[in-house]
Amino acid sequence: MPPMPGMPPADVQITSALVAGLIRRSVPDVGSETLSAQPAARGWDCETWRLGEKLAVRLPRRAAAAAGVAHEQAVMRSLSENLAAADVGAPDVVFAGRPDETFPYPWSVVTWHEGSTGLDVAREDRRAWAAPLAHALRAIHRTAPGDLPANPARGGALSTRAESVARHLSALRETSTVGARDIGLLARLWDEGLAADGWRGAPALIHGDLHPGNLIARGPRLVAVIDFIDVAPGDPAYDLAAAWLCFDADGRRAFIRNTEDVFAADDWIRARAWAAAFTAILLGQSDDLPAYAALARESLAELRRWP
Repeated sequence: MPPMPGMPPADVQITSALVAGLIRRSVPDVGSETLSAQPAARGWDCETWRLGEKLAVRLPRRAAAAAGVAHEQAVMRSLSENLAAADVGAPDVVFAGRPDETFPYPWSVVTWHEGSTGLDVAREDRRAWAAPLAHALRAIHRTAPGDLPANPARGGALSTRAESVARHLSALRETSTVGARDIGLLARLWDEGLAADGWRGAPALIHGDLHPGNLIARGPRLVAVIDFIDVAPGDPAYDLAAAWLCFDADGRRAFIRNTEDVFAADDWIRARAWAAAFTAILLGQSDDLPAYAALARESLAELRRWP
């Protein structure tokens, strides 16, 4: 069976020479810092290149990500301040780069947070992050979204994504990747989310892609939340899906316990539905990304449990 589609192809080739040229022309005061020869991270949307010990250069690799980088630039100062008050870091924008003749998208110089991605940390070792991540989400959700537009794919009513989720579940049924019982579970959890009451408050600023790959840790300490390219006003239950994507049962209970004064039972039902949708997508699109394939399998196992 051929691999399922995973990371989308880049629309622009990013090289060390291109990044060095952007820095030299636009941010000469950091031009003496050493630029990494290869990207430190390459995601679906962006590449990140180290610039000395304390900075990094973040560039979209696809046209679809360009607006998200601009949104990061608009809110990261206030977001990083609020997260710092919660004792969690974030990549603050030091310089907001603009498109030019060599690179067609906005790009940023950001602060670098040293540590391991959450994908490299076992679930049982993430339990110590439960309270800090809950406090970090409070900080994110209370940040004013300003005039940021809603993200059509993240944080809206579940009904707006029902057709897309149905397609992903249908695709899983056509493969041997997941058993029929587990596909039925994902479908049932999604339907329960659709039937739950919606968010009762004003749209909150949400991270929009909160999973272990966007968390940085050093040992048992949660150091930073990164990658705010999907930041937008929306239903905070979208971020609460991290309870299943990040934690085992003990960690999840601690995470929920540290947020129970803010969220109601229906918020968690919607959150679990979003976790099911994210898991279904990863199960079908991570053949070329082993760490995310493992995340999908682990999250599916956690979704079999409540809480």
